[in-house]
Amino acid sequence: MSNVWGITDVGLVRRENQDAYAVREQTASGHTICVVCDGMGGAAGGKLASRIAVETFVEDLEKRLQPDMTPDELKEVTARAVDQANQAIRETAGQSERYQNMGTTLVSAVTCAQGVVVANVGDSRAYHITADRIIRVTRDHSLVERMVEEGNITPEEARHHPKRNLITRALGPDVDAQCDCYLCELKAGDFLLLCTDGLVNTVTDMEMFQEIRRGEPEDCLKRLLRIALCQGAPDNVTAVLLRKV
Repeated sequence: MSNVWGITDVGLVRRENQDAYAVREQTASGHTICVVCDGMGGAAGGKLASRIAVETFVEDLEKRLQPDMTPDELKEVTARAVDQANQAIRETAGQSERYQNMGTTLVSAVTCAQGVVVANVGDSRAYHITADRIIRVTRDHSLVERMVEEGNITPEEARHHPKRNLITRALGPDVDAQCDCYLCELKAGDFLLLCTDGLVNTVTDMEMFQEIRRGEPEDCLKRLLRIALCQGAPDNVTAVLLRKV
């Protein structure tokens, strides 16, 4: 069993919220589905791309999920749902020149007996929060992540790097958008946080940990959003928080 909360905000600079998220608690198969997307393409379809991705992903996954699936089976059906979301975006983009460059990131979670199966494309992230630490589950598909891995910049420098928005994998632009899948083993009382870079670039990992581990969990996301807004919130901010009970 799990509890889930979600929040999204346009921020203080952008005119339009191009993030999208969805939560489906205790579906017919017994699984809970969470997905967060960060659209790109500006006025030319970022909002549309994230909405298509969220709706298609959830719809396809709900059709494929069965009770008592193994983590490997969940990874397989999640990857298929990601592919369907990618194809849906590409089909819409092909119908109008205006939407040719639209795309979106995606990070998702599906609960199972062992914890959650997490998938990501792009630089929206998943974090595992235990009683004493925060662990990033996903790896960003971005230029600055590659620079960090190569030792050219530090993780802190990456948060403020002028090229931090250049992603190397996304739904829409890629013909075959491959997702990375992970099994995150949650214990009772653990949290999983899914979020867009609008949160990551304004709230530190330690701030996320401290706010999630104190106070009532249903207020955590509001407190994190408040920090992001105090830091100027130059981008849309979206997060989903799941707690295993």
